[in-house]
Amino acid sequence: MSNSGNFVWYELMTSDAESAERFYSNVVGWSAQDAGHPQMKYTLLKVGEAPVAGMMTTPEGCNTGVESMWSGYIAVDDVDQFAARVKDAGGKITVEPQDIPEVGRFAIAADPQGAPFTLFKPSMQDRGDNPKPPAPGTVGWHELNTSDWKSAFEFYSGLFGWTKGEAMDMGGMGTYQIVERDGQMFGAMMNNPEPSTRPAWCYYICVDDINAAESRIKDKGGKVVFGPMEVPGEQWVLQALDPQGVSFALLGPRK
Repeated sequence: MSNSGNFVWYELMTSDAESAERFYSNVVGWSAQDAGHPQMKYTLLKVGEAPVAGMMTTPEGCNTGVESMWSGYIAVDDVDQFAARVKDAGGKITVEPQDIPEVGRFAIAADPQGAPFTLFKPSMQDRGDNPKPPAPGTVGWHELNTSDWKSAFEFYSGLFGWTKGEAMDMGGMGTYQIVERDGQMFGAMMNNPEPSTRPAWCYYICVDDINAAESRIKDKGGKVVFGPMEVPGEQWVLQALDPQGVSFALLGPRK
């Protein structure tokens, strides 16, 4: 089965990568390894021996619109073709397609509502042995908070073939629309209750104990802004800010 249309990588752009490395290694349990790029410092974040995410200090002149943020890479078969399709569907390409030697080809995009994401075709094929959710340190849920989830869904569905799962009525907060790929739910879309908030994807990192992780966030200079809240499947979620002010989220059981 092709990986096209799947989130396959996550990347933190931050004002202080060394501090962020210490924070996330403690909170999530990732180990960190320098990627060995000659032109820049890039840190791989690993579950066991498997890299699952990366981080770097935000380059000067970065034009993605947000200096510090977590971003998700969505696999495609042809980055240039998909970049053109993003534009045709009303989105934007903020960084035109280019190669990362021995890594792959990418383009940084934004959907019509302004939420950033990255198109990516890796040089090497996924061997299939990477850890899967709910293994601690993997990303177990992808949530789009936006200004118009219905239009956003049409955009992503047209690009990647995503389909609608269950629509959950959240009362005054509106609809929480589950999103699926190949019949497997992997995320959801909803209208942000604060319309002035910039549309963005939120990535939920799996942990083995939400209470212990909450304590680690606070101990290491982060701030919990929402939760922990129970969700279906005997899981709990929280949303937080790291010490550099970057938003992230965690997902896990309460022990």
